[in-house]
Amino acid sequence: MTDMLIIACVGFTTGITTVLFGFGGGFVVVPFVYQLLLRQPTLENNALHIAVATSTAVMVFNAGWASYKNFKVGKLSLSTIFPLFWFIAAGAILGSLISNFLSESLIRILFILYMIVTILDCIYSKNFFINTDKRQLSSLTTIGGGLTIGGIAALLGVGGSVMTVPLLRKHGYKMQECVSSANPLSFPVALCGTLAYTLSGWGKVPGDTFMGFINLKILLVLVAFGLIGIFVSQRYIPAINDKWHARIYVLLLILVLLSMVL
Repeated sequence: MTDMLIIACVGFTTGITTVLFGFGGGFVVVPFVYQLLLRQPTLENNALHIAVATSTAVMVFNAGWASYKNFKVGKLSLSTIFPLFWFIAAGAILGSLISNFLSESLIRILFILYMIVTILDCIYSKNFFINTDKRQLSSLTTIGGGLTIGGIAALLGVGGSVMTVPLLRKHGYKMQECVSSANPLSFPVALCGTLAYTLSGWGKVPGDTFMGFINLKILLVLVAFGLIGIFVSQRYIPAINDKWHARIYVLLLILVLLSMVL
């Protein structure tokens, strides 16, 4: 009961972070679910795969719903999202396939290293905390960046927002524009990853509450409370100042890194 209450709080938090920072769930869900599953002897050997897979499935709902709501109110720029969307999708397919060959410990190490690199990149980038003139992404950045974002995001189950937001930010986009674009750009990662983890984990985890590596019971709770968090954020949380929006974004990344390390 206590575990489900924690999962419900995590789900509610993912809904809020999805709207405010473009985090579809991975950075919040993976550390908490991983720690909960480590306490269960029958699941501890697959704990990180289950956490990553379930997180990826959550992003299908959270990122999809947030994208739909932003589209309805005219907050999405299709020229920003495409063609980056298609290259992220291609990278996500490759990342999902590669994940089948990696061990639990290696995925955890990669997750931590990925967070450290991202945080340092944001802190030392001249353009992340100060908004500059907007510049279009070059073809090389779109192709190379899209494939890299999709591959790493699907491999680690964290969505693409942690790289799409800094990428767009350094090209002069306001934080709100970055966050709004991050949700639809996370969707192909979430969809490809969910299919891959379902197929690769089929029959490998005991129990009737699993679809491959995805824990359906945890997924249901996370999605239900995540949608509540999205509703609360869009209705009752005011817009954040652009400079503070960027600072809080980096602070959240640091907190997630600490939770995974400890």
